[in-house]
Amino acid sequence: MPSESQIPIASHAVSRRFATRLALFYGTVLGLVGTQLPFFPVWLKSIGLDASWIGIITAVPSLTRFTVLPFVTSSAERYQALRGTMIVTAWATALGFALLGTLGTLQQPLMILIVFALTACVWTPLVPLTDGYALKGVTRYGLNYGPLRMWGSAAFVLGALINGVLADVIAPQNLIWVIVAVAGLGGLVSFGLQPLETPKPAAGSLTGGRALLREPGFLAILVAAALIQGSHAAYYTFASITWQASGLGGLTIAGLWGLGVCGEIVIFGLSPRFTLPPALLMTIGGLCAVVRWVITAQEPPVAILGLVQTMHGLTYGLTQVGTMELLVRRVPGHVTARAQGYLTAVIGIAMSSVAMLSGLIYEQYGRSVYYAMAAVALAGALVIWLARHKADPPFDSDQPQNAASGG
Repeated sequence: MPSESQIPIASHAVSRRFATRLALFYGTVLGLVGTQLPFFPVWLKSIGLDASWIGIITAVPSLTRFTVLPFVTSSAERYQALRGTMIVTAWATALGFALLGTLGTLQQPLMILIVFALTACVWTPLVPLTDGYALKGVTRYGLNYGPLRMWGSAAFVLGALINGVLADVIAPQNLIWVIVAVAGLGGLVSFGLQPLETPKPAAGSLTGGRALLREPGFLAILVAAALIQGSHAAYYTFASITWQASGLGGLTIAGLWGLGVCGEIVIFGLSPRFTLPPALLMTIGGLCAVVRWVITAQEPPVAILGLVQTMHGLTYGLTQVGTMELLVRRVPGHVTARAQGYLTAVIGIAMSSVAMLSGLIYEQYGRSVYYAMAAVALAGALVIWLARHKADPPFDSDQPQNAASGG
């Protein structure tokens, strides 16, 4: 098996086939999020669950992100079974949601909680597993991360729109089967993922995932990404509530959310043209978040708010592109999935913590909560800027690097 410094770049046809199949899988994985996130609570309510049970059940994925998820990603890489784990978790996710659908008529909230918790244990690792697989392919085939990930964002929007249309024409009790169908499509698409040869560690490189957690540069990437992405917690939690209180209608609110994801898609699509260092991309993303949250706190008119929403491409998308490029440069190829697991876990902890904090602030100060989010984003920008020299150099000088942003 070749070492990381000896992996040849594949032919254009093989590279394109890998990229196409991965883009399709990204589409199904994030399309599932787009169908589940807005409408799973609607389904729970339609089968007779009260608000307290809905709150408990929908909180489960956040818990699994920093408990079960890192163990799944680490095990998949330790046993060199990343693609196989993606296939198994994709099908297990579909089976879990299908089982939930059959339980809907029983009105047993405890049973639904247990089944959804088990489903979340295999579902939440799918995105970091896919990101880890993508970064291996980025290095192996000389690709760019952004255009691959772009299709996931587009599918998120499409999934939400399709389910939104269906929600008006089918009974809410049947929305679960739309979610099951998208999850099943992901299982089918997973069979098309190409096997990736796992390289042996290059001489002198880190040999274990836990060694990453002793590296200051890697830890700086985790902390900075967690703070900048965590600063979106108030937006995810209270944006629609605040806009509705300001008199905006449902269609306008949906359009504002859509503008944010469209900005994200543009950034992912253009990322191969970026030439700035990835640590600087993350810094810019954090500083843009500061500007975005300060403006949002002012209750701007809807036209200005629409422009601000397009900044999601910078605050989330540019930060994500910079983070992934740093991981490509910083993390040896044989531990990329574990690195993704750590990253997702730390972001999950930050997002949950900031969301709880933002709830307390919002209750007292309303939309001024965004000033606190601006402070969190600024802290993230400062962390990555001050640690940029530690975060950017690769562990091993022979490890391949990609010039294009996003991988």
